[in-house]
Amino acid sequence: MPSLPNEHFDIYSARNVPDSHSWPTEHHVTVARDSSFPVVDISAPGMVVAVGAACRSWGAFYVTGHGVPEDLLRRVEAQARRLFALPHHRKLLAARRSGSTSGYGPPPLSSFFPKLMWSEGFTLAGDPLDVAAKLWQDDHSLFCEVMEEYGKEMKKLANRLMKVILLSLGLDEEKAGRVGPVKELTRAPSVLQLNSYPPCPEPDQAMGMAAHTDSGFLTVLHQSDGAGGLQVVGPGEGNGPVRWIAVPPRADAFVVNVGDLFHILSNGRFKSVRHRVVVNRGDHRVSAAYFIGPPADVKVGPIRWLLGSDQGPVFRPVTWPEYLGIRARLFDKALDSVRLPGNRIDDD
Repeated sequence: MPSLPNEHFDIYSARNVPDSHSWPTEHHVTVARDSSFPVVDISAPGMVVAVGAACRSWGAFYVTGHGVPEDLLRRVEAQARRLFALPHHRKLLAARRSGSTSGYGPPPLSSFFPKLMWSEGFTLAGDPLDVAAKLWQDDHSLFCEVMEEYGKEMKKLANRLMKVILLSLGLDEEKAGRVGPVKELTRAPSVLQLNSYPPCPEPDQAMGMAAHTDSGFLTVLHQSDGAGGLQVVGPGEGNGPVRWIAVPPRADAFVVNVGDLFHILSNGRFKSVRHRVVVNRGDHRVSAAYFIGPPADVKVGPIRWLLGSDQGPVFRPVTWPEYLGIRARLFDKALDSVRLPGNRIDDD
């Protein structure tokens, strides 16, 4: 990642947006509110059909009926705020090192943009102790306990969501249980990204998180109550101007995003969704994004039961680390780079 100007600039006490964080006006487009953004209760009858429709049209949806305790969500948010409230020099003790996933720092996609984002993040891949012990030498046990409990709940929800989404593709229970990369999810490490978006004195000039898709199968996002900022590209992107839709937080719901690897697994039937985060003047937004993906040694390609005589594989198989390496070079062109020549995506 290149050295960026003002890397030690304190965005928490800023009175203006410096040039290093000031984004061109084309990044600040009009945002609509769309009441049709899908809400799926995964404990209700008919939810398989509803999930399939949401993944096909939006690539994202609210999920309710998930069973994750509300008290746990409050504790996760409290620990995230405790972490981000540390002085900058303390947070740097856990800075993400080259070749490492865990730690503090800007998102990897920062290297593709000339401006810094109005946010900071901690990535917890596997045992949270690796990061927490660097921040609190003698007072990290509660943080680790909360994050470990959350990771277990998220892993259970991940398995549930993956099964439902596979069924929504038309697979039966037996075939859904035999999809190789999904069978191996129990071996996959938990990857949790904690994000902080402090209030911004000039929100029309800054960007919390630039537009991107996620690399894994799915992302399950918890947003702090009351502080909006998440936006997704609405359906019909290819038929006209990009239409950004606000996805405000709901106390009873996570936001589920389809990622690039599920785009590949579904042979393009379910699209990975472009999303971004904008900032505001008054609220400090905190989020926790849980990334669902396969173990590092498992290749992901189109599910063979989705292929037919008139529909071959659209993408070549890749592992998650291989795909992340491609994204590190090509960013939003990564998915196109693993597309096989000659085969179309069947959207029916």
